[in-house]
Amino acid sequence: MCDSQTEKDIEKFLSLNKLNRRNFGKMMAASGIVAAFPQFAIGAADVTEQQVTVTTRDGEADCLYIAPASGKHPAVVMWPDIKGRRPAFDIMGRRLAAQGYGVLVVNPFYRDTKGLALPENVTFPSDAAWEILSPMREKLTADAVVSDTQAFFRFLDKQKQVDKSRQGAVMGYCMSGPFAMFAAAAMPNRIGAIATFHGGGLATDEPNSPHLTIPGTDAQVLHAIAENDNEKHPDMKPMLVEAYKKANIPAEIEVYEGTLHGWTPPDSQAYNEEQAEKAWKRMLALFQRAL
Repeated sequence: MCDSQTEKDIEKFLSLNKLNRRNFGKMMAASGIVAAFPQFAIGAADVTEQQVTVTTRDGEADCLYIAPASGKHPAVVMWPDIKGRRPAFDIMGRRLAAQGYGVLVVNPFYRDTKGLALPENVTFPSDAAWEILSPMREKLTADAVVSDTQAFFRFLDKQKQVDKSRQGAVMGYCMSGPFAMFAAAAMPNRIGAIATFHGGGLATDEPNSPHLTIPGTDAQVLHAIAENDNEKHPDMKPMLVEAYKKANIPAEIEVYEGTLHGWTPPDSQAYNEEQAEKAWKRMLALFQRAL
């Protein structure tokens, strides 16, 4: 998960690939994510979208709702990583919606801020970023994220494009990997699949470890683990494998070779296009089976 070593790993990666933070930012600003990575290009006729406000127990969450232009489809809640909701996640939400899902891309930090979590002049990871994000992250307890997810599904189930008779899914990245697991255990009748990408702390020795919730759900699972996360926390994968085995729940748990923490969002300096595409395809296969 994100820590001081994350920044060191990224700096090394950028150095080896003849990039730096400034050049990476220029590439993204100049060409745009869609131009740089054509797989994210979605025709306007394929989906409809709207900025929405979802009422939760703790306030009003600003989210993006995207769905196919016609038909009724399974619901998916997409929790972003610790950098919050931003264009990269909206683009991923559009891409998923075009595959036949009603997708809600949520702002995890709505209790503190609307829109972008970080000012444009603050890079991540950095001390300045942590000063902003850490207090907001502390509010996202298991109870809070379960309550939020319940509100998000209540919203989705009212949308004409959502088939609420079918199971839904939750996606989690980085800090929100555990959110998907907490939600699945709390909503077993509504959530049939979860997918986590470089999720941190999915299995620990702590009494509130997310993997301890596994017996409370039968949701099918994809856990896509960064190679350097696995090196720092080698016990996590075996603990997950054992927990799902005991619960007799299908789970695909894989360490993706050559990846750094943060390797799946296309705006990440650690983005690994080949492996991210592999994980995305496996997620789609999971959703097709489970939902």
